[in-house]
Parts: sequence; structure tokens; C-alpha cells
Amino acid sequence: MPRIDNRVDTYIAKSADFAKPILIHLRKLVHQACPDCEETIKWGVPFFDYKGPFCSMAAFKAHCVFGFAKASLLPDPKGVLIDKKDEAAGVMGRVTDVKDLPPDKTILSFLKAAKKLNDDGVKVPAKKPEPKKELPVPDYMTKALKKNKKAFFTFEEFSPSHKREYIEWITEAKAEETRQRRIETMIEWLVEGKSRHWKYHSK
Repeated sequence: MPRIDNRVDTYIAKSADFAKPILIHLRKLVHQACPDCEETIKWGVPFFDYKGPFCSMAAFKAHCVFGFAKASLLPDPKGVLIDKKDEAAGVMGRVTDVKDLPPDKTILSFLKAAKKLNDDGVKVPAKKPEPKKELPVPDYMTKALKKNKKAFFTFEEFSPSHKREYIEWITEAKAEETRQRRIETMIEWLVEGKSRHWKYHSK
């Protein structure tokens, strides 16, 4: 027996007329491919869980979307899916009619592949944050640093993140007077070996 959630029935009933047959059809295919999946509502739209997040569907004013929790891991040799890197996005495009969907056989193959991923406990690799590019040191800042050997040495020994903190603080100053005052403060702190946010690091 499909594990139905009455809230999904309500969601479909309240959707636009064009969306109802799309959602009903997708719902049917999900339960056909994965009879043990469980319906729920998350963030206001229907989700299907099976040993964890499985897939979801949603209706908007002019289109519907369907997505997989692990879209980026699904085999897609024919390039049917789109936006695979964004698991939250619709992977079948903007669907406005049942005819816009891929053939049932294709959708079922994706659903079964998604089910197997959850059966096998496969997880989506964590996205590594892209390292921030090192900011160039403005000439006027370098000139000021070189006037004080200790401050210059401390700055050069700092990590890229600590350097960035000072560079951003100095360059964000809108008025020349403010910028000069910050440079003088920076020199004082660097002579003492302090980072830009040293106050927050103190115990």
C-alpha cells in the first residue's frame, strides 16, 4: 500500500488546473517505482522520502517542477536531466503539460536509480567552498607598511585571510581621512603583532 499523505491530495487539489494532471501523473510514477516511499510536505510542497530524501514535485503559477534529492549522482547518458548540480531545482525543466515530461519509461528508470542510491546509502559529496582569491595590496598601503619594518614583517607573515581583513578594512574607507586614520591604526596594531580583529580573539 502506498504511504499516502492527505496533505499532498490537498496540495494537488489547490494547484492550477494545468498542474493537477502533471502532479497526479508524477505521483503515480513515484509510487510505481518505489512502493515503500513515504509522502510528506516540506517547505510547503510534496516530498517523497525513502531511506532519506528521495524526490519532490511542486506547482507554480505557470509551470511544475520535479526534482531528485541526489540528481547529480543519477546516470543520464542521453542528457535528459537539466540543472543536475542543483538538487533542489527541477531536473526536467518547466513542465506545463504532461506531454512535456520524458516518457514514463525514462522517468521510472531515474526513479529506480534514485531508489538504488538510497538503498546503497550513497551520499552526495559535500561541496567544497571555493578558496577566496588573494586580494592585491594597494600601492598606498604597501608604501605605508614599508615605512615600518616591524609592521611590514608582521603583515607579510600573516595568513591570506588575515591580510584580506586589513586590505578590505582599508580599501572600504570612503573618505581619504578615514583611510589614513585606518592605515595609522593598522601600523600600530601590526607593530604589536595584532590581526585586524584581535579584539574578538582576546579572552
